[in-house]
Amino acid sequence: MPGLPPMVAPPAGRVDDPFTAVDAANGVGTVLARVLDERLRHSRAVDPVFARELAGRLATLVERGGKRLRTAFAHCGWRAAGGSGDAAAVLRTGAALELLQACALVHDDVMDGSVRRRGAPALHVELARSHWAAARHGSAEDFGTSAAVLAGDLALAWADDLLTETALGTPHGRRLHEEWRAMRTEMVAGQYRDLHAQAARSSDVDEALSIATLKSALYTVARPLALGASLAGADEHLLDALRTAGRCAGLAFQLRDDL
Repeated sequence: MPGLPPMVAPPAGRVDDPFTAVDAANGVGTVLARVLDERLRHSRAVDPVFARELAGRLATLVERGGKRLRTAFAHCGWRAAGGSGDAAAVLRTGAALELLQACALVHDDVMDGSVRRRGAPALHVELARSHWAAARHGSAEDFGTSAAVLAGDLALAWADDLLTETALGTPHGRRLHEEWRAMRTEMVAGQYRDLHAQAARSSDVDEALSIATLKSALYTVARPLALGASLAGADEHLLDALRTAGRCAGLAFQLRDDL
């Protein structure tokens, strides 16, 4: 597997492969660095101001990383389905998940008015400060919010591009894309239900469970497990079992975290 560090390039399909979830979470950073470098080169060719002020800041946010949980769960799903096929596709799928997470974080910070993210100013705050420092016309806060929305959209576009490229390179691409498509819609649905509940001042238990399932259980655990298993050619029975297990584990985690 060209371009991957030795620790994340095992022979496929062996039960005793040294390629672990920790290796996947670490190795996805290498893949992300390569993908982001390609995207930034293309961005500079499109427009240097856009590349420097928006795409570059987005890439920095992604590279600061997080727990890489979705990548780890994608790896777990792949191993649960036998771990056959190209392990590099698992890392590329993990990288797409991390880019999708960047989209969610940027938009979430705007909606929540959060000022910090991953040990640094949230992207909309950083963009507002750059507007103010340059003494540009108009509201710095409005500029930061608007530009951050565009940055989140860009992260989503990069994520979709990478997942599509990965799907086209695997014999299980159709199923992989089906899981991805479902996950994107569930993610947005969960975020809207959360906004709706806040606006309605709802404290309904069933609504809280629906939000936790959509925003955390499915998005963080169940769908990444199914994405990884899809890459190993899992049948529908195994995919259903992984989605169910992931939904239960993810919901339990979210409820405990909320409490």
